[in-house]
Amino acid sequence: MDQSPSNSSGTSISANEFLTFTLGKEEYGIPILNVQEIRGYEAVTALANLPEFIKGMVNLRGIIVPIVDMRIKFNLDHADYTELTVVIILNVANRVIGMVVDGVSDVITLKNDQIKPAPEFGSAIDTKYVMGLGTVDERMLILVDIEKLMTSQDMELVEKVAA
Repeated sequence: MDQSPSNSSGTSISANEFLTFTLGKEEYGIPILNVQEIRGYEAVTALANLPEFIKGMVNLRGIIVPIVDMRIKFNLDHADYTELTVVIILNVANRVIGMVVDGVSDVITLKNDQIKPAPEFGSAIDTKYVMGLGTVDERMLILVDIEKLMTSQDMELVEKVAA
């Protein structure tokens, strides 16, 4: 039985490139193919009746982009926005979404033997959005299936607002 982690399309993950970022003390990775650009955090336009994790909207070259604070989404400690806070602009399911993170580290390539299946026990985030755990030297990365997370039912408001 193949224990290789799979992405949301069910295909096995092989040598893949991930953008790594930090939230608190943890390091995460998302597929680089979903990343459109990385920007510094800027003020957003807040809208009424949005979930707390949606900070608001920004106008990005004529496209209205919802901004999701991943610390709030993952129920982590509150963080102050500093000059190091960044927004990763993602292209997910033909939508543009901004994701606020504490900082961006680098782009890494992981091979199959560096990716382990996600644990089945509780963690800081719901493991249904975790593709696996990546290991590079002494680093452990939580590999997030960003497409599955951003199109999940609890994020459905992002799609409605962005439409």
